[in-house]
Amino acid sequence: MKLLLLTLAVVLLTSQLTPGDTQRCWNLLGKCRHRCFRKDSVYVYCTNGKLCCVKPKYQPKPKPSWSF
Repeated sequence: MKLLLLTLAVVLLTSQLTPGDTQRCWNLLGKCRHRCFRKDSVYVYCTNGKLCCVKPKYQPKPKPSWSF
């Protein structure tokens, strides 16, 4: 019984210490945050008003605007 209570206490404490999962955006390639990291870029906003931080390699490439 003591082992069960100890295990339960450890599980509850570790669940409180690990950071919460952030909401995903941009086809699950970005993360909703208040601030983006230095290498991340903002392309769209999340539904909760936070920035959708996306790595530049996952952002769409702009189409060349050639006019003939």
